[in-house]
Amino acid sequence: MKSIIFPGKFLMGKDILASFGTYAESLGKKFLVISSKSVMELAKQKVSSSFAGTEMQAEFVLFGGECSWQEIDRLVEVGRAQAANVIVGIGGGKLLDCAKAVALKLGAPVMIVPTIASTDAPTSALSVIYSEEGVFEEYHWLPKNPEVVMVDTEIISRAPASFLVAGMGDALATYFEARAARASNSNTCAVCALGKQTITAFALAELCYETLLADGVKAKLATEADVITPALENIIEANILLAGVGFESGGIAAAHSIHNGATALAACHDYTHGEKVAFGVLTQLVMENAPLEELDTVLELCTTLGLPVTFAEIGLADISEEDLWTWAKASTVEGETIHNMPFTVTPETVYAALKAANAIGTAYLMA
Repeated sequence: MKSIIFPGKFLMGKDILASFGTYAESLGKKFLVISSKSVMELAKQKVSSSFAGTEMQAEFVLFGGECSWQEIDRLVEVGRAQAANVIVGIGGGKLLDCAKAVALKLGAPVMIVPTIASTDAPTSALSVIYSEEGVFEEYHWLPKNPEVVMVDTEIISRAPASFLVAGMGDALATYFEARAARASNSNTCAVCALGKQTITAFALAELCYETLLADGVKAKLATEADVITPALENIIEANILLAGVGFESGGIAAAHSIHNGATALAACHDYTHGEKVAFGVLTQLVMENAPLEELDTVLELCTTLGLPVTFAEIGLADISEEDLWTWAKASTVEGETIHNMPFTVTPETVYAALKAANAIGTAYLMA
């Protein structure tokens, strides 16, 4: 069987959050809105204004910062106390993953409003669970995608360019991991519709990569200039929708496992998901013995955007042999997606690829 899944609605546009109530009214009346401190006032203003003159009510609660089981359970209790029948997440990737998990536990629909385009979390039927200290624990697959994803390009364009770049690092893995999953005939990530990759999913993954190459640099410059351009809109869509559907229904492989392994090292906790995934892409390409031309294309894109291609750029300039082996072993534990590669992968494979990727990145920067 082949399968592909999507969010119920994907809406994108300038100041679309002002119309939140229009797309929310069919889902319920009592909304628990989970938001981060940095955008809480904006969330209150936009959501409350859009509810004016209706029977809809919203309770706002701050996200604790980590998508952990402890935080999910805390928010579930808040939702129960408020008798909420719709969950809303307004913020970044971990917050959105948390909102999805809370909605599942409460049996409620979920609306997702990303305020940065830094990951492909908004559209997926997945919550990535971390410890309270930020160490990766598990993929928590959900039975459905979000009912509504609203992407306000005005809000995202105002965020620091580093978030958009991190999103491109995450999106960069989409095509290469889908290609590996196709080569190994692995199942997709979509546990709620488990099957093999469709040609549609692979085409979207490929389009994601092509869009990054065509518009990535232009989009970064646009957001640094605080303007919305067609290139920026294309990259926002690529980071969120193309990467989201592409990874979930295309499959993931080594790049994300390399990221997960890196979370075991405290020195790189301050670096974004997308930055670590980007280095994971380079490591995966080394494992595959990718052609030099392909390596050069990826290295040029990463360095132009400011994505890491060396250990030093993710805080690991002085990484010890012991930590390098910890990283390699954590990337290859049973159940990790690195085993979707079309060949056997061991800690020794990853150890060698990590060192070689760092050497290649270092040489490229010095050239």
